[in-house]
Amino acid sequence: MIAIAVDGITSLSVRPISIITGTGCVVSLIGFVGIIWAIITAILGNAVAGWTSIVCIVCFLGGIQLLSLGVIGEYIGKIYLESKHRPRYIISDKTWEPYERHYKG
Repeated sequence: MIAIAVDGITSLSVRPISIITGTGCVVSLIGFVGIIWAIITAILGNAVAGWTSIVCIVCFLGGIQLLSLGVIGEYIGKIYLESKHRPRYIISDKTWEPYERHYKG
């Protein structure tokens, strides 16, 4: 049942990939704010030795990786949607009038 649900979610849209891209942006922003905070606390002299800079850098780089994977996934998702060979438009009504009568009228 879970496999069917996952297949239904992933085969119909690229929305989960967009969510991953957004998550990457948010995590990168949190990491960047943490790096700025670590620099400010180091300048003020209240820094805890070592762990803040490492955690912030790991968070920032993890967010960048998620963002990069999301962008690659967006491209692959667009290729997948184009490869389904769905028509760009649907003709709702056909007219069987000859060309000359319709346009030279």
